[in-house]
Amino acid sequence: MSNQSGHWSRRGVLLGGVAGAVGVLAGGRLASAAEITQHPAGDRWGGLKIGCATYTFSKYKVDDAIKWIARMGLPYCSIKEVHLPLKSTTEERKAVATKFKEAGITPLSAGVISLSNKEDQVRNAFEYVRDIGAPVMVASPDPVALPLVEKLVKEFDIKVAIHNHGPEDKKKFPSPDDVMKAVANLDPRIGCCIDVGHCARAGTDPAEAIGRIGPRVYDIHMKDVARLDRPSTVECGRGVLDIKGILAALRKINFQGHVGFEHEKDMADVVPGLAECVGYVRGIIAG
Repeated sequence: MSNQSGHWSRRGVLLGGVAGAVGVLAGGRLASAAEITQHPAGDRWGGLKIGCATYTFSKYKVDDAIKWIARMGLPYCSIKEVHLPLKSTTEERKAVATKFKEAGITPLSAGVISLSNKEDQVRNAFEYVRDIGAPVMVASPDPVALPLVEKLVKEFDIKVAIHNHGPEDKKKFPSPDDVMKAVANLDPRIGCCIDVGHCARAGTDPAEAIGRIGPRVYDIHMKDVARLDRPSTVECGRGVLDIKGILAALRKINFQGHVGFEHEKDMADVVPGLAECVGYVRGIIAG
């Protein structure tokens, strides 16, 4: 899982020519929302739906999160509860979703949402995702709640992408393989949100997991980590993950779900680090 192409790809991204190609900057400044909407996402990202998990902006108000996601040139998002409480009305949910859409950002998922084995709580979560208009719920269910989750998946026709939380999550789902063992015989609309950092720290190669699980991967949390023995998020390209291999695996399976940057370093001042992640990934795709 070491990034053997790291020196080549970081050098390529950081050189001025590729920095222009990645499009994070437009004429020496961050691109505006108007400029972003002039370019279809498929043309800019090699067919992938690259966006941002708004958890990245947990220290920011929703309007500021929207502003910065748009200015990064990211046309998709996954909405986190900090920007839209689960205890909200249908009208409030639709209003926040509309704010994102008016900025040129399409919500493709919501979460991570914890799911207990209580039907009223799980039903509210499905209603929440439905009201946002997203096709996928990124979730962390109690394993005993999976039959209830399957029941509501069938009722709402919303996919559930179970998030793997790394080796610390021993009682739930450390790796995507643990998710698939639990849901193999359930409705196929229940699958994985592969957090590539937690996946690697749990001892599973993210690119290999993407290729193997394939059609039941419904969401991706994109990041890099400095080391595998503890949580240590760093800017993409500065760590040990094979980001190029992960992107290649996603393109090989023609992944059409959300690939969301989830940058957890310096979260009170997250914009510089996220901008570097965006530029690095754009550079790999452009190259």
